[in-house]
Amino acid sequence: MNTFQNPYLNPYGFMQQQFQPQPVQPTQVVRVNGENGAKTYAIGANSSALLLDESGTMVWLVTSDGAGYKSVSAYDIVPHKAEPVPDYGNLEERIRRLEEAVNGNSKNNATTRKVKSDDSAD
Repeated sequence: MNTFQNPYLNPYGFMQQQFQPQPVQPTQVVRVNGENGAKTYAIGANSSALLLDESGTMVWLVTSDGAGYKSVSAYDIVPHKAEPVPDYGNLEERIRRLEEAVNGNSKNNATTRKVKSDDSAD
C-alpha cells in the first residue's frame, strides 16, 4: 500500500483534497406592488429586507422583532445628480479682476514704481 494515498498515514493528506467551487445561486431584487405587497412579504423573526416598489421610485424596509412582529417603512428614491465640475477659468478671471481693483492695473503699477525709484535716485 502506498502511504501517500492514505490520508491517515500521510501527514500531508489534507493537501490531496481538491476543493470544488460552490455554485452561485442567482439572486434578484425583490419587487413588490405598493404597501400591501410589502406588508404581505413573508419574513422570519429578527430579520429585515429591502423591497423595491414596482413604481421604481420607492423602496420598502420591512423589519421584524424577535416575536416576528413586522413593521414596514417607505423611503423615496431620488436619482443621483453629480456635482457640476467647477469652472476654474471663471474663478481665475474673477481673482484677476479683484486684484486689479485692489492694486490698480498691474502694468501701470510697475511703471509708477520704476519712475518713483528713479526720482529718489536724484
